[in-house]
Amino acid sequence: MPDCENAVLKELHDRRSVRAFSGAPIPPEARQAILEAAAQAPSAGCQQLYTILDIQDPDLKAALVKTCDNQPFIAQADLVLIFCADCRKWYQGFADCGCNPRKPGVGDLLLAVSDTNIAAQNAVTAAWSLGIGSCYIGDIMESCEEQRRLLGLPKYVFPAAMVVFGWPTEQQLHREKPRRAPLEKLVYRDQYPDMTEEDRKALFDRAPEKPYEDYMRAFCARKYNSDFSREMTRSVGEYLKDFL
Repeated sequence: MPDCENAVLKELHDRRSVRAFSGAPIPPEARQAILEAAAQAPSAGCQQLYTILDIQDPDLKAALVKTCDNQPFIAQADLVLIFCADCRKWYQGFADCGCNPRKPGVGDLLLAVSDTNIAAQNAVTAAWSLGIGSCYIGDIMESCEEQRRLLGLPKYVFPAAMVVFGWPTEQQLHREKPRRAPLEKLVYRDQYPDMTEEDRKALFDRAPEKPYEDYMRAFCARKYNSDFSREMTRSVGEYLKDFL
């Protein structure tokens, strides 16, 4: 990281996902600070195209464990927030005022997802600055029909991200952060690069303890070709039908 004493940069470099929590409660003032930080995020036209669900019902948390790939630490988190990309409320507001609004489309959804994830990252960064760990749960995009039922999600509302928060255990606080790709393989000037196989190897080779091809095959099977990934793709396709 840069050799400086900038506290924000240090927090961004130090932050890592936390999947085991001490069980200590997050005080109300910290919860409020996290939510207020989320609401201060940059937003397209200051529309704040999101709605945040603060999940407090233990039975609902337990249900989310099952619908989000059976990850028990979701139920153990003291704060569970679902960030929904919300194209509904402005659409309804325009209709209330006789604007004859067009139906929300895919472009509107992508803009809302961008707003939503920026707000979520603000919450994550604010939490870490307070010593509170967090973990994104991408599986909230799975099981479209069941998530909609559990959360009461109407048309034009999409669960873009779920984040769970809690005080890290000592092991989680000090565990090694996964390696990031070299910056020169992520940042290019002006135009998208035509990457060579060697470029891709430099980008993806993050496990020097095993052969690159073995790492890639295992990662593809565990993530990209997994049942989770296939179901997420199907579920997102179901959501998209509202916008087409």
